[in-house]
Amino acid sequence: MTLLGPADVRQLAARLGIRPTKQLGQNFVHDPNTVRKIVRAAELAADDVVLEVGPGLGSLTLALLEHGNAVCAVEIDPPLAAALPETVAQHTPEHADRLTVITGDALRVDLGAVKPTALVANLPYNVAVPVVLHLLATVPSLRRGLVMVQKEVADRLTAGPGSRVYGVPSVKLAWYATARQAGKVPAAVFWPVPNVESGLVGFSVHAGFEGDRKATFAVIDAAFAQRRKTLRAALAGWAGGPPAAERVLRAAGVDPGLRGEQLTVEDFTRIARQRSAGEEPG
Repeated sequence: MTLLGPADVRQLAARLGIRPTKQLGQNFVHDPNTVRKIVRAAELAADDVVLEVGPGLGSLTLALLEHGNAVCAVEIDPPLAAALPETVAQHTPEHADRLTVITGDALRVDLGAVKPTALVANLPYNVAVPVVLHLLATVPSLRRGLVMVQKEVADRLTAGPGSRVYGVPSVKLAWYATARQAGKVPAAVFWPVPNVESGLVGFSVHAGFEGDRKATFAVIDAAFAQRRKTLRAALAGWAGGPPAAERVLRAAGVDPGLRGEQLTVEDFTRIARQRSAGEEPG
């Protein structure tokens, strides 16, 4: 099996009349070693059904099929989606039956019939966080994932409480999964070459927390909307005033003088639960 190299990527793009666009966040990987590194870092099981978002010209798709996994590729660009089965048939005909292609937006397609267990993708930088969180919220079959994102986004997704870059993406991902940094990817392996570094983020889905996700996420959003303020002030609008915010925080065992960046996802869950309990009729 041959993977796509720099010349293959450019020739394929030229044949399809594809010009990478910033609007779709298209930066195609053209280095076989890199895509094999991504697949290794994903720690896939033999029976994993892989969801790949934004397969582009098929570099990572071929590496996933080479590994032996079934792949469901979701591609928003119709010409790329139409060409992917042909590329796979040309480079690895023995694995062509393991590929399913869905043309559409990953934020809108229905994956219920596919039941993917792993997300492995080179995600467009501008939609990386929404895509990951949306899929974790709507695809209960997902067990693990490995995504390539802008290095800055990788740092945010994997940050812990107290970190300068800890914020909404960090806490919301922690609601669903345990995340880890899984390596850097140099800009030189992409065409066109992006002006930022990329990073790999791996995650393992956990059992979750006892609580209302929507209510917990509302607390998280409120706390980080004014991240420099104390929780007593930042959650005032959410709770119905600073005194109400203080009462809820103290009842949840959280110091009202702390800031959102100092709290764990468990803390936010307790705050949301305490407010819900306080609203229940006595």
